[in-house]
Amino acid sequence: MPLPFQQVWDPQDAVTIVTGASSGIGFELTRMLVEEGAHVVAVARRRERLTELADSTSRPERVHCVAGDVTEASTREAALNAADSLGDGGLDLLVNNAGVGAIGPFADASPERMRRVMEVNFFAPVDWTRDALPRLRSVAHNGRRPVICNIGSVLGHRAVPDKSEYCASKFALHGWNDSLRAELVGDGIGVTLVSPSTTRSEFFDSLVETEPDQKSNSIGSWPPRRVAQATLLAIKRGRGEVILSLGGKALVYADRVSPPVMNGLLAKRGR
Repeated sequence: MPLPFQQVWDPQDAVTIVTGASSGIGFELTRMLVEEGAHVVAVARRRERLTELADSTSRPERVHCVAGDVTEASTREAALNAADSLGDGGLDLLVNNAGVGAIGPFADASPERMRRVMEVNFFAPVDWTRDALPRLRSVAHNGRRPVICNIGSVLGHRAVPDKSEYCASKFALHGWNDSLRAELVGDGIGVTLVSPSTTRSEFFDSLVETEPDQKSNSIGSWPPRRVAQATLLAIKRGRGEVILSLGGKALVYADRVSPPVMNGLLAKRGR
């Protein structure tokens, strides 16, 4: 594994795809990539927000907007075709960032809530990665080091009450990510998992089957720009995994030290 201070990924003229680019982490990360010389295929459902994103950069011609649902094959095909048109058919970076959440007891939710969260947060990244792999391998064969970056969550390390669907999706992403990293190291493809705590963004405006005005109680939430900065740094340095925020690290490492204590604390919260 690369040492933490080694810069192994160069954004200059890189061909990249960022899903969930219309707000939050994806919005900020796209702007940073463009400012450092990358071409970004920005994917999200809201075309007008993607246009605003492009206009907010100093080089709007480097933002290539694809509007659509990340769970649909047609959106994926359009984004990959756009990436193909930007270079030699290769892809330097895929950021699986799009996500949805849900808040409330599992027993009170419909089966559809779990299925929708899993489709967006887990199956979509899997499908995007599967279709992107030939393009990532092409870049690796040409001597560059492509990267797959999956935006997970500290709740993919330690689950909490009232977010069972979201936790399940991020645990699945975490496990798949770790297997993928080991499988692709021989191909020269980096796989990075970024696990933020709560991010102050529009994420909570699009919760699945959740009562309005629900909030996430957590310690040490970060603004999207700070998460995006940490994400880009992890990509550049070839980090396998980063856990963000003091509160997020406390949750994850406390669970590793004493799972029974955490089980007891979270059971009280659940009641």
